[in-house]
Amino acid sequence: MAIVLPKTRKGENSRAAILNAALDLFRERGYEATTMRAIADLAGVSLGGSYHYFPSKEHLVLEFYRHTHELHLVAIAPLLAREKDLGSRLRGTVRAVVITCEPFHAVAGSIFSTVANPSSPLNPFGGAARPLREEVVALYAEVVKGSDARIPADIAEMLPLTLWLYQMAILYFWIFDRSPGRLRTLEVIDETTELIVRLLGLANLPVLRSSRKRILGLVRSVAGGSIA
Repeated sequence: MAIVLPKTRKGENSRAAILNAALDLFRERGYEATTMRAIADLAGVSLGGSYHYFPSKEHLVLEFYRHTHELHLVAIAPLLAREKDLGSRLRGTVRAVVITCEPFHAVAGSIFSTVANPSSPLNPFGGAARPLREEVVALYAEVVKGSDARIPADIAEMLPLTLWLYQMAILYFWIFDRSPGRLRTLEVIDETTELIVRLLGLANLPVLRSSRKRILGLVRSVAGGSIA
């Protein structure tokens, strides 16, 4: 369900205050223990006012997804504008995901404990998250298309979705990473993006064509069975 919000400065300030209050309480109490009334009280708005902007806690989490995605887009725009090397584009894009999300690391675990449930309406693979998921997949299509890499058409078709799945795996690792500054996550990104680019380079070899078809078939099967 779309949220219709006023285009006033006061309305945007109230919306931001509610989201910030929700994130603070999710971090302090956990997602399940936080109520909309507590969020409204902390934000300094009425309960009815909070429901005007966000009809449920689920809408607040979807707004959190949207907020971090928009921060990510701003962060990587200069990189994608100047860089043509696929490895640099991919590594920079995925690094920017975790760097952008770092201020929310403490609250991310609380949210994930709820959204990881397949029955949760907030599941990243579910229907409620589909619009934003499609935007992220489209971003990875831009990452690939704007590079100078020569990628077979069948791989190029499935690669953006595969890279979104890869991003989800990186974020899962990041949530549990306790290394200083999440440096271990950044190391994993550097290692795995290099491996991905190398594998893409090998995909053109005739000897790997049959294996390529099997892998792509597996990705289609996983995507078709798990994504709404």
